[in-house]
Amino acid sequence: MSELLTRDEYAAIAKGLDFPRSPFIDGRFHTAGGGEFETVNPATGETICKIGACSGEDVDLAVARAREAFEEGRWSKLHPAERKDVLIRLCKLITRNARELAVMESLDSGKPIRDCVTIDIPETIHTIKWHAEAADKIYDQTAPAGEDAVAMIVREPIGVVAAVLPWNFPSLMLAWKIGPALAAGNSVIVKPAEQTSLTALRIAELAMEAGIPRGVLQVLTGDGPGVGEPLGMHMDIDMVSFTGSTETGRRFLRYAADSNLKKVVLECGGKNPAIVLADAENLDLVAGHVVNAAFWNMGENCSANSRLIVQAGIKDALMERIQARLRDWKTGDPLDPQNHLGALIDADHCRKVASYLDGIEALAGGALAGAYLEPTLVETDRDHRLAREEVFGPILSVITVASADEALEIANDTQYGLAASIFTANGRKALSAARAIRAGTVTVNCYGEGDITTPFGGYKQSGFGGRDNGLHAHDQYTETKTIWIDLSDPAAQDDVG
Repeated sequence: MSELLTRDEYAAIAKGLDFPRSPFIDGRFHTAGGGEFETVNPATGETICKIGACSGEDVDLAVARAREAFEEGRWSKLHPAERKDVLIRLCKLITRNARELAVMESLDSGKPIRDCVTIDIPETIHTIKWHAEAADKIYDQTAPAGEDAVAMIVREPIGVVAAVLPWNFPSLMLAWKIGPALAAGNSVIVKPAEQTSLTALRIAELAMEAGIPRGVLQVLTGDGPGVGEPLGMHMDIDMVSFTGSTETGRRFLRYAADSNLKKVVLECGGKNPAIVLADAENLDLVAGHVVNAAFWNMGENCSANSRLIVQAGIKDALMERIQARLRDWKTGDPLDPQNHLGALIDADHCRKVASYLDGIEALAGGALAGAYLEPTLVETDRDHRLAREEVFGPILSVITVASADEALEIANDTQYGLAASIFTANGRKALSAARAIRAGTVTVNCYGEGDITTPFGGYKQSGFGGRDNGLHAHDQYTETKTIWIDLSDPAAQDDVG
């Protein structure tokens, strides 16, 4: 699967794709009640297809079918090993259709095919499989209740879960949600971003083929007002798991407060720092991590290190190496595997990102063409909007500092706290900095998000209510129940009375 084909071979696959065009409700594609919307190829501006937009009635139908499936126990009451087997069958079907899914995702999102083929689809499979394998290996607990009682602490699936997805990693964020939610036994309603609905619909179809019962995994297509808000306000949804902007995340907290106090888990924005101290070793390696951290996925990444905070003594040497690395990061046709960067999600977003460069002289890059923006380096001070706002595009702000203490102070001077990186040869400094930075994930001498085994989420306005990935993700899709069993002798109790 991960072997790259040629641009012509991917174009041929694209021509043969049969795109899903309707929401997936109760085990089948369903005629939507809210008209249609276009899904557009960001690289060309051409319409890929028209997709049915769900109405409020469609939302109600999907929730009713999800509740029905949950209460009947079609999925929720299966033995965990049975759920595991079905989810592994789904992984096999995704693997069998991996190239088509990768091309579909590239067309729909503008992501470079090289990333879709080597990262997004393989990680989607790995994520679902990992959570499937965990389903029958998570133990409940007993509490020390003494000789006269047994206290059991058990997890139960929370019920009907709405998973609201972003457009930057359509299939992978789908997997981050449905992997643990389905493994725990919930019914899940997925609302993909309206810009990137195709792979979610196709994976739902494959899930039915794998044996996931009708009503257990459904996909509602449409925009925020038409689908997202009704899901957030629905009185019969037990939980919303959302990945996206902090602004939209706040809305889901309001929806929960104004409806049934459903659980809400948010993974939101970031303005993540990469700190490079003067004693950092191997600046060539550091430059590679900095470039990848800032520009992978066109910078449309909540964990992108969009602030480079570098000590003055090594700044010039590091910047020289970063600019050399940038020459290998070619921007262009997403279906050409030679390109590291594709198109931003649409021309409007591209113009918004480029507007941050108004009046600024870029150190490198900055050229704008349609929905393409070259990876761009700019030097700013700590208070410039480029150093404070989440740009969500391929712009790296460089901030020069005199000391490690100043670097840490600037790193924490943000409303966000999702991720950070620290580069230093001093182990004590590294650990001290990692503890001092207010972020959910801190990497040392590298860039990354951990892996499937480590929880991912943020401090401050970067997150709320839980974590994706790891066994911690299973906790947020379950309720915790105490069962207290009295073992005392009833006759002895009668004597006391």
